[in-house]
Amino acid sequence: MEYSSKTVEREWQDYWLKNRSFEPSEDFTKEKKYILSMFPFPSGRLHMGHVRNYTLSDSFARYYRQQGFNVLHPIGFDSFGMPAENAAIKNGSHPKKWTYDNIDYMKSEFKSLGFSFSKERELATSDELYTKFEQGFIIDMFEKGLLYRKKGFLNWCPSCHTVLANEQVIDGGCWRCDTQITKKDMNQYYFKITQYGDELLSDLSKLEGGWPKQVLTMQENWIGKSNGLSFDLFFDEASKAKLDGKFDGFDVFTTRPDTIYGVSYAALAPEHPIISHLMENAGLDADAISEIKEMRSSSSIDRQKEKSGLALGLEVLHPLTGKKIPIWCANFVLMDYGSGAVMAVPAHDDRDFEFAKKYDLEICPVIKPFNGKLNSEIAFTEVGELFDSAEFSGMNSKEAQAKIIEHFEAEKIGKKTTNYKLKDWGVSRQRYWGAPIPFVHCHDCGLVMEKKENLPIALPEDIVITGEGNPLEKHPSWKHCKCPQCGEDATRETDTMDTFVESSWYFLRFCASPKNWEKEAFSKEQIEYWMGVDHYIGGIEHAILHLLYARFFTKVFRDLGYLEFDEPFDKLLTQGMVLKDGAKMSKSKGNTVDPDAIIEKYGADTARLFILFAAPPTQELEWNDSAVEGAFKFIKRFYDRSSNVYKCNTIPQIEHSSLSKEEKFARKKVYEALVRANDVYREKYTFNTMIAGVMEAMNALNTQNNSDVWSEGYWILSSIMEPVIPHVCWDISSRFFSLKNLTKQEIRDEVFMQDSIILGVSVNGKVRAEIEVALDTAQGEIVSLAKESVAKWLDGQTIVKEIVVPNRLVNLVVKG
Repeated sequence: MEYSSKTVEREWQDYWLKNRSFEPSEDFTKEKKYILSMFPFPSGRLHMGHVRNYTLSDSFARYYRQQGFNVLHPIGFDSFGMPAENAAIKNGSHPKKWTYDNIDYMKSEFKSLGFSFSKERELATSDELYTKFEQGFIIDMFEKGLLYRKKGFLNWCPSCHTVLANEQVIDGGCWRCDTQITKKDMNQYYFKITQYGDELLSDLSKLEGGWPKQVLTMQENWIGKSNGLSFDLFFDEASKAKLDGKFDGFDVFTTRPDTIYGVSYAALAPEHPIISHLMENAGLDADAISEIKEMRSSSSIDRQKEKSGLALGLEVLHPLTGKKIPIWCANFVLMDYGSGAVMAVPAHDDRDFEFAKKYDLEICPVIKPFNGKLNSEIAFTEVGELFDSAEFSGMNSKEAQAKIIEHFEAEKIGKKTTNYKLKDWGVSRQRYWGAPIPFVHCHDCGLVMEKKENLPIALPEDIVITGEGNPLEKHPSWKHCKCPQCGEDATRETDTMDTFVESSWYFLRFCASPKNWEKEAFSKEQIEYWMGVDHYIGGIEHAILHLLYARFFTKVFRDLGYLEFDEPFDKLLTQGMVLKDGAKMSKSKGNTVDPDAIIEKYGADTARLFILFAAPPTQELEWNDSAVEGAFKFIKRFYDRSSNVYKCNTIPQIEHSSLSKEEKFARKKVYEALVRANDVYREKYTFNTMIAGVMEAMNALNTQNNSDVWSEGYWILSSIMEPVIPHVCWDISSRFFSLKNLTKQEIRDEVFMQDSIILGVSVNGKVRAEIEVALDTAQGEIVSLAKESVAKWLDGQTIVKEIVVPNRLVNLVVKG
């Protein structure tokens, strides 16, 4: 029977759909596996990165179904976001229509690739039902004090016309479009993720062994916990007068209290309230104000490159010596780290040193090397001996840190403090295609939550998107409403939520079954059964943003009483990118590969086999057309050689001892492939080695013609390969085994029992031949066989010694 990918794949895709083959059971007494790939944005067409991601998760799902687990393997679409609005501007289409048309097309691609997703739990985060539940969670978080609104300088993308969270600024640019961001002063809603900073950090230890070390390190660095000293710097009287008596001073934080006696200036962020007061009250001249505005408009990344600043004409008093310290505005000080103010010790900090040199500021060294002299041309940043530091002089600088903090606390002028690089998560976005924030602005009541019975607050569909400003703000009627509290006229919040909010809890939504899908986001019973996710699969690019936010939401939902666990994802697999010609595939480079074209020419099973065989999943995969052709040829051979198999409903029973050498070897290779497959799915994830094992087994089967061995071999091999090339394997299994072999396979130890061994034969230490002998062969006979095998090297020689190393070799020592 000739292999036709189109015929075989269409038949089984229809069968799976008709028979609900991949829907999880409602029987919660069964052992479960929750397999999940990071869901896609519905951009319109799958790319090979998607194919790799979902082929990996599908292989896990299919394997665990065979092992008897109740498997949840869902799919959805992360469907809110700017690309839909950009497409609306470019094509004149509505974002909703563009999005859902793309979803329909991508669903058809999923089907054509044979992915075993649950059809009954599909979702799109732009569905009104999803928005309803999410808005309810947002209200609960607001009531718990985990969501607040305040004004501040925010990351603004001039191209997308929206605010970005710190995590969404990559190398100074927008994570979506790469446009360099600027700063804009405006109101914003924030999640109090910093309240969970300690737990987010400490709970990383629970993920060790299940998550890649690289991801754990990236999250640890992003949270950025540091311990140090916080204290106030107070203005002198002249500076207080210049500030109209509005400020007494400001607080600073340092991780280097041992350098306190070396402070020679202090610096404020351009956005600091003290600087804003000076700008607004004629405290600075026009040139200074212009320079500060330019600093504010620069991205955080750019501000770290070229240091710049200006003197503010203010002074504070050193907390220990009373010495006057000048205050500067410096571009490298960021308002969103610490208090937006730093004490500067140029003698012992590279950044402070660079700034001091540029502006000819005083440099006061207070730490010196234990052995050697200070170099005045660079900052000394190592551990050393304190000097010019009052009673702390002579101490080891590292040890002095705790002593100096104790001194500040004893004098009640400072305290030990823990700080984080992690900042509260800004979630307001000034765009249309997102989930509306469920709040109302009332003239009398202020900021008011919408009532839950009024949810969802859905988006209006009669909008015009031009790319300028927020369409919801411009809509003639949508934002006008009644206050839920007093009933008077009010205005609806027109900001929508960051799309990372939707992806922070979607994995919980999949736990709901069709029975309660419409009624609730999920039930506690369903969450307790399905969570955590056993295998979560996606790109390393999500190591900080999505994964950190999902961990945060899980902890918040726990504290709100929705669930009772701390972490959402037990095991994380981060797959590498798919490359072509050594570069990441992209339309602009012209090096993309269309999955539809591969399926049309070779079939989905070929695409799946190539993806899993070409490289281990965590490594980059280089596209190779000839390797795709090779994958197709292997499937064709695998299909064609099933003609050697006979029909049976149970695995053939074989008397191993009666088999020939070739038949025994073939069985051994088949079961070696089975052992390797179990290893791969449970621990190693090296699918390429598993597939190589199957190919070796096929080669071994070809060396013999015992139909029992062929049938047993295909019973097992089609079971092993079903997660990889499901269409072909279901077809073979249906024709020969009535689908009875697509279950857990037992290892038969008998095939690994050896009744003979190979021994090397060496003459004077140089291997000249090999002999095969039975395990019970006497030593004398082994030596005789060895001599026969190397007879030509013994001709004219005298054997002076015969050495037999059991189970390894025979060495004959000769002389002429």
